[in-house]
Amino acid sequence: YFERDRETIFRSVELLIYVFDIESDCPEKDFDHFAGVLEAMEENSPDARIFVLVHKMDLVAEEERELILEDRKRLIEESCISVGVQHFQCFGTSIWDETLYKAWSEIVTNLIPNIGVLESHLSDFCRICDADEVVLFERATFLVISHAQAKKDTSIDDGKRQSLLTSGEEENL
Repeated sequence: YFERDRETIFRSVELLIYVFDIESDCPEKDFDHFAGVLEAMEENSPDARIFVLVHKMDLVAEEERELILEDRKRLIEESCISVGVQHFQCFGTSIWDETLYKAWSEIVTNLIPNIGVLESHLSDFCRICDADEVVLFERATFLVISHAQAKKDTSIDDGKRQSLLTSGEEENL
């Protein structure tokens, strides 16, 4: 069906999320499939935003994670460039840490029309309230939609923010 219905599947796509399993038995086959998807996207939805998740990074030895992720990102970038895809984002993710949360927050933010206007209003709100930082998150999932900070050095790191939101979730904020 992938080849037969290619135009139907990939026509008018706004956003694509492609997930690689870091523990795949056949990475070459995975990259061939990815290349086919990219070609179909370029033919049918060239303006779509593309996000690539390299998932299950927790299964890679901690001392090798960064090196392996950078190698995978390089291969993904080569695949994208070879078919003319210039704009994409790649994330190493795991369900066991904040990486998947951060990736989904970035993806959701890209779905919001006029995000620049929202960010501008949030910055104004931060300034008017004389706050160090203001974070706007989605209520049900606590995904960060946007944030504004008064000074560059006052931002709460993403891990701490996730911890605060999780504890707030437990208290039914």
